[in-house]
Amino acid sequence: MRKIAIIGAGSIVFCKTLVLDIMNTPSLRDSQFALMAPSTRNTSQVEAFLNKVIKKENHPAQVYITTDQRDALRDADYVILSFQVGGNEAFRHDVEIPLKYGVDTCIGDSMNAGGVFRALRAIPVIRQICDDVRELCPDALILNYVNPMAMVGWALGKEGVNYVGLCHGVQTTLDLIAGYCDVKKEEVDFLCAGINHMGWFLKIEHKGQDLYPRFKEAMEKPEYYINEKVRAEVLRNFGYFCTESTGHLSEYLPYFRKNRKALDLYCDEPGFGGETAAYYKFSSAVATKYAGRLLDHEPIELPSRSVEYCSYILEALETGVPFRFNGNILNRGMISNLPEDCCAEGPVFADATGLHPVIVGDLPPQLAALNMTNINVQRLAVQAGYSGDPEEIVHAVALDPLTASVCTLAEIRDMVAEMLEAEKKWLPQFEGKKLVAKKDIVIPADVKRAPVPVDPALAIMARFGELGS
Repeated sequence: MRKIAIIGAGSIVFCKTLVLDIMNTPSLRDSQFALMAPSTRNTSQVEAFLNKVIKKENHPAQVYITTDQRDALRDADYVILSFQVGGNEAFRHDVEIPLKYGVDTCIGDSMNAGGVFRALRAIPVIRQICDDVRELCPDALILNYVNPMAMVGWALGKEGVNYVGLCHGVQTTLDLIAGYCDVKKEEVDFLCAGINHMGWFLKIEHKGQDLYPRFKEAMEKPEYYINEKVRAEVLRNFGYFCTESTGHLSEYLPYFRKNRKALDLYCDEPGFGGETAAYYKFSSAVATKYAGRLLDHEPIELPSRSVEYCSYILEALETGVPFRFNGNILNRGMISNLPEDCCAEGPVFADATGLHPVIVGDLPPQLAALNMTNINVQRLAVQAGYSGDPEEIVHAVALDPLTASVCTLAEIRDMVAEMLEAEKKWLPQFEGKKLVAKKDIVIPADVKRAPVPVDPALAIMARFGELGS
């Protein structure tokens, strides 16, 4: 019986979805699930629910809960990560403190100051998990669902473990493309690559015919454009469609949330389309709905498998039947004009021999440039997470495209300092460290400018310039 450890199994709905997907896969039914979280408040609900399904379906799976990470990981074949350090309490700081400084976020889990701090909270936990994996289950494959995917994936890569990061942005975006082009999703041939939450559909074809002309024509129609204004504008101006929704993508670029005019114009859809703090509000509502009442809301049955990649990857590894998906891994040349050491997202094949990335080559230069604006932040955030140097947090947040479009450097420093203080109990690597305040220098009204040394050659050039020579 294979053992599947889920670290962060207190994510009630998501954990339930992944386990039911796996239980509904014939080659994986005789699996043991170790559901681990720091407390049993939520995992006890998931365990009770899954045991009712197992009994009703006469299923061979086994489920147990634990608060001991090492117990869950011992002899595991697969490790699924789905935790959020600090939960909604920390998440509230991630969205509310930046908003005080004018940084308006919708999702707030992958970039901006909120995404950086989510990564800083996760990195110490990731490092401890990797230490335990190396000792207790060195051959296990880690399947990561923890956001920010690219930053956490970068940390997993630094740790040298066998991992892949998974997201459902490609699958859901493919649904949209197929629907707008009026073709079956299964008949669309595509190539998608970039970074998590900013992957690019480089090719979309149907029966050998390029679908992009038809798709671009549809996105120019008001009834389609209104659904995805941000992605539509990026498509119109950069030539390719992105994997993430308007709400997500609007946070990763400087154009769409920097002032009230931009927000009203591009982020006016309700919910995840652009509403301020929409995902925090949603997460809080879900937590309230399921607080001690999972069995009241969910049918005791095995539903159809979801679009999540996890069960399909495990099935391919167990049966040898290849499965293609988009995964997040260390780049290592998969995308040749992105850094070798970044966490890139691209096509991967799974089979009995493991995971096999596909070499994509160069992205169109404008797409690589857009990715690099986010990769720069990711690199510096991971560096800060390892070093414990608060100055490096400022470097990361100051390079965030949305934050830089809204805040001065002094404001960014103040924001980081406030978030460090608010979230210090989840940031052990920064314990006892303060960010040095650097307020703008006050210039007295009667101050005289200091003389500026001038190179004689430059003075001569300037004089000739004035003479028009």
